[in-house]
Amino acid sequence: MYRVFARWTAVATLGLSAAAVLAQTPPRPAPPGQVQPLPLRPPRAIAPADSVAAPTAIPVPAPATLGVPIAGPGEVRALVVAEMEATISSQFAGRLISMPKQVGDSFKQGELLAAFDCSERQATVKVAQAELLSARETHLARLKLQSLGAASDLDVTVAAAAAAKARSQLELARTQEQYCVVHAPYPGKVVRMRAKAFESVNLGQPLLEIVNPASLRAQLFVPSAWLRWLKPGANFTLTVDETGSSYRAKIAKISSRIDGSSQTVEVTGRFDRVPVNVLPGMIGKAVFDGAR
Repeated sequence: MYRVFARWTAVATLGLSAAAVLAQTPPRPAPPGQVQPLPLRPPRAIAPADSVAAPTAIPVPAPATLGVPIAGPGEVRALVVAEMEATISSQFAGRLISMPKQVGDSFKQGELLAAFDCSERQATVKVAQAELLSARETHLARLKLQSLGAASDLDVTVAAAAAAKARSQLELARTQEQYCVVHAPYPGKVVRMRAKAFESVNLGQPLLEIVNPASLRAQLFVPSAWLRWLKPGANFTLTVDETGSSYRAKIAKISSRIDGSSQTVEVTGRFDRVPVNVLPGMIGKAVFDGAR
């Protein structure tokens, strides 16, 4: 039995040696017409399950490294807007003859902002006045004839209706004549010019944009969860980025609807004292007193 085991060991050793030799010896070229056999490769060692490395965990950056500023409690961005701001448009088609105010100019309430060529409207007023005079005289003549029995009640009624129609036409012509000049509805400044003198404009075409700096207010969009403690009259401090100064204000109005996508609500703030060097469009940071 010892001889059989020794013989089997020798055969196995010889087989391994032959396999090693075949692995190191380059394959011989196959004769013409035959397929080249693939070289033998030793089997690859399989690592045990315990030696497999665990997957590396992906590090999650901290919130401070994501570039998202984290506001403190009771802090929110605010926009300075003007409550009295308007775009003045033309109320009829015509040619401008005067635009006395330019960008940055101040004006008082009722001051002239634009003037049109109004010769056609003035002529329409004169025609309406003449028609009204004619209708009145006709009405008076019908009344005299009626007193003499030469005119019926229907003739007098028709003449009175014609006089009333002429009076209405005159009022319409005078109203349209007032559109020839544009007066300032409130004191303020010119923000932008949309037309120039001696240009022909159409009905509804913008002429200039105006704003009243004395009507500044703060517009804020705060989280809807703040409604638990935020009420009208709440005080806050607004620090404007452009000026670097802080101004005291208080909540005047809170919107009656919440934006469902952002979960914010619009809030309007009034300044205790209207700042002089603050302009509409500036932004800043609002910090509420006693926020929780």
